Amino acid sequence: MRQILLLTDFSNNSINAIRYALNLFKDEVCDFHVLHVESSKVYVSDDLVMGGGQSIYDSILKKSKEKLSVLVDDFKSEFLNNNFTFHQVVDYDDLTESINQLNSITPFDLLIMGSNGVSSAKEVLFGSNTINVIRNVKCPTLVVPEGFLYSKPSEVLIPLDVDDTLNSKAFNQLIQFIEHFGDKLHLLRISAADEIALEREQDIETINTVFNAINYLYNSIENVPMEYAVASYIQTHPINLMALMVQKENFIERFFKGSSTTKISSKLRVPLLVFHS
Repeated sequence: MRQILLLTDFSNNSINAIRYALNLFKDEVCDFHVLHVESSKVYVSDDLVMGGGQSIYDSILKKSKEKLSVLVDDFKSEFLNNNFTFHQVVDYDDLTESINQLNSITPFDLLIMGSNGVSSAKEVLFGSNTINVIRNVKCPTLVVPEGFLYSKPSEVLIPLDVDDTLNSKAFNQLIQFIEHFGDKLHLLRISAADEIALEREQDIETINTVFNAINYLYNSIENVPMEYAVASYIQTHPINLMALMVQKENFIERFFKGSSTTKISSKLRVPLLVFHS
């Protein structure tokens, strides 16, 4: 049985991401843990004392629990899937702290959330939450862009830069995902001109060793910023999922200091699947 964590802030974007998850796992036996986190930052002192005889915690969370219950009931009615079990969780905490606490109790196979990108003030906040989850939660994470309607993740793109290796735990996890859900893997190696030949040779050697029944396409490109190469590739190929492999040793550099990967994740056109090594 798969343990799947679904995040919601009750926005259309998060609801769309949950719907994507329920479609993706429609043939699987799954425990879905649907989590809503209330942040203390959005409350003032008057809010904290409005509950009268109730505890502050209960006063704050009562309405959210009711909304979450209605949301889960709606999904149960929509999907009518006996393979699905739902657990509702409402917390008053920091988002990543709440997720990590749950993950320590019930290790999740996958975390799924929505992302608006960074095109407005509201979206900057949610985009920041998305990046913080990827950064601080060591769990495979699937980010569904706003408005993306479910389609089978049959063609998966993995962009590879100089720090990515196919000899990693993250790559092995990705291969398992492709074998189960996908049909074709696209590998796009982006390197400097003086490095591309060696990296291509190493990639092909690994591919010939690891790949058995997987249909794949390998391409390499020189001296092109990763975000441009990825955008062009997605526009010219039928990609419906992109995956990134995150290495611990260069995690902050690649995701949080203006890296090409940060630019990719903030302008998602297709769902983004992240595995940590």
